[in-house]
Amino acid sequence: MAEVLVLVDHVDGAVRKPTLELLTLARRIGDPVAVALGAGAEATAAVLGEHGAVRVLTADAPEFAEYLVVPKVDALQAAFDAVGPAAVLLVSSAEGKEIAARLALRVGSGIITDATDVEAGEQGPVATQAAFAASYTTKSRVSRGVPVITVKPNSAPVEPAPAAGALEALAVSFGRTATGTKVTSRTARESTGRPELTEAAIVVSGGRGVNGAENFPLIEALADSLGAAVGASRAAVDAGWYPHTSQVGQTGKSVSPQLYIASGISGAIQHRAGMQTSKTIVAINKDAEAPIFELVDYGVVGDLFTVVPQLTEEINTRKG
Repeated sequence: MAEVLVLVDHVDGAVRKPTLELLTLARRIGDPVAVALGAGAEATAAVLGEHGAVRVLTADAPEFAEYLVVPKVDALQAAFDAVGPAAVLLVSSAEGKEIAARLALRVGSGIITDATDVEAGEQGPVATQAAFAASYTTKSRVSRGVPVITVKPNSAPVEPAPAAGALEALAVSFGRTATGTKVTSRTARESTGRPELTEAAIVVSGGRGVNGAENFPLIEALADSLGAAVGASRAAVDAGWYPHTSQVGQTGKSVSPQLYIASGISGAIQHRAGMQTSKTIVAINKDAEAPIFELVDYGVVGDLFTVVPQLTEEINTRKG
């Protein structure tokens, strides 16, 4: 069976969930070969093998931490040349999409970004995407070269499938552009104890209807009762009520959780573009004519200041 390259997203050897989802998708079209780069790369082999990786190619060098993107592109190209894959899958993050675009350009291949599904086709892998602010679903395949595909988090289940996970060293030669952009400092992000927004299975977001930063603890309390991430609409972010890093929408982050709860969000097209691929959508809004109700699975017409605390209390009671 043909092999499929999967670029591993990990932090010091701790593999992040979207990579395990990629392995599930990769198994549909071939034998997954994982590429783990940087500090702790070798430590990823066990979990990657448990989730279907037949081989794990690893490389570590100071360049991966000290410079942006290009060293990883050099390494992924080395893996590409060594394996001759049927496809290359990456997580659809800002970095993942940049690496994918650079690799596709180097190897003369087509690229598909923000896929929500990947399946085998008669003429090569077929990717499902959401188009026009998720108003339409499209199926696409590249017409030239080996498809390079980035996949949105939460697009596939994590399915254990024990494989060899054979650890192999990857020889990498860095090009002259690898050291073009140097990382001069890093600041650790303050931990909230909540899941990463783009990876969370449940997201609870607040919008203009929250009516102030002092009221966002209502949204946070509901999120914490569900073990969810907290999001915000652009209106709430622009008003300074919540950090920009939590913005969901066309100019913020794109999420695709199993459950999305929108509280006090009208449902402007820009916000819908960032969350419309969520599996189940619940909206709480006192305006029965709000556009958000056009796409929800469940809608509650009511004042969020009444509904959200009651919902949080009910969830906590059932958990207790």
